[in-house]
Amino acid sequence: MIKKIDEIQFEKMPGKNGDIGLITLTRQQVLNALNHTMFLALDENLAAWQQDKSIKAIVIRAAEGRAFCAGGDIRHAYEMRKKNDETLPHFFRDEYRMNSRIHHYPKPFIALLDGITMGGGVGISIHGSHRIGTPRLTFAMPETGIGFYPDVGTTYYLARFPYKMGYYLGLTGVRINYADCLAIGIVQEIVASESLSAILTALSDATITDNESVTNILKPFSISVPDSELMKHRETIEKCFAKNSVEEILHALENESDEWSQQTAALLKTKSPTSLKVTFEALRHAAKMNFDESQEMEYGMTLNFIREHDFFEGIRAVIIDKDQKPKWKPATLKEVTPDMLENYFMPSALRNDNVRHPERSEGST
Repeated sequence: MIKKIDEIQFEKMPGKNGDIGLITLTRQQVLNALNHTMFLALDENLAAWQQDKSIKAIVIRAAEGRAFCAGGDIRHAYEMRKKNDETLPHFFRDEYRMNSRIHHYPKPFIALLDGITMGGGVGISIHGSHRIGTPRLTFAMPETGIGFYPDVGTTYYLARFPYKMGYYLGLTGVRINYADCLAIGIVQEIVASESLSAILTALSDATITDNESVTNILKPFSISVPDSELMKHRETIEKCFAKNSVEEILHALENESDEWSQQTAALLKTKSPTSLKVTFEALRHAAKMNFDESQEMEYGMTLNFIREHDFFEGIRAVIIDKDQKPKWKPATLKEVTPDMLENYFMPSALRNDNVRHPERSEGST
């Protein structure tokens, strides 16, 4: 088992009634962006701790800084594409396999979200049993702005958020704060940043037998939270984002008289038309799937995105050149045809790979 690598640390935190498997992200110079080595290390250590009877729960956190984790290392993915690196699909496959392990993990998995949490950072937290935020928490799935879609297993969750909030978050990529995250259910508790060390101590000292026992330990640390600003728009969001196509969503928003709706419509028009349509269809599919099915769907979608123009054009515009002027192809929603969409949802049987762990049975849910 890898005890420590430069970007991420693994340690056993001794306790009175069993140990905590403590994971600390330490790549703060790039907001803890997850690279391939980190995916593999996470998966390897979680697998070992799953079998280790002395480990009663897992806690994942970040070293002090601005972020918990701002996402996957898409700059590295861009460089791999430029070099025609044939292993690029493995970058995503191994990330999804690691996310799947977290979703199915048999021990409590507690994520302490103190800072920016986006993309891949959502993947290593939302799948666990407990997500604990602080007032510094900022959440987003901004992928449609780089010609991609909200992946890492989040289609399953976004499709199930109340008031069509997941459709709103997934399509617009907007950032929301800690109060919004609590209201939607992205986190279960908000605690003070200063209490995170005390929470670790309390978890270490406690007898942990199941998820409920962890919840009971965390509850006393909760702090009061202001009303969610986003929830003030829930009726508009539910009405507009419940439509049957991206075009209908845009039309509905534009027909609303308030400034917020007009700004939301304008924001959608800046995103990749392909990304918007694929994301919308993915959420509709994921609503009818179990988690493993949604992961396999996502992997198929990803294999298509990494062969197409928009994803790498988006990375170029936002991350590499930073001109913020991506040239999407196709450039309009109308040009994204049903046949083009269908290609993104190729049945898994037609692929040579999948994101199920080798040790997981085909019947796993």
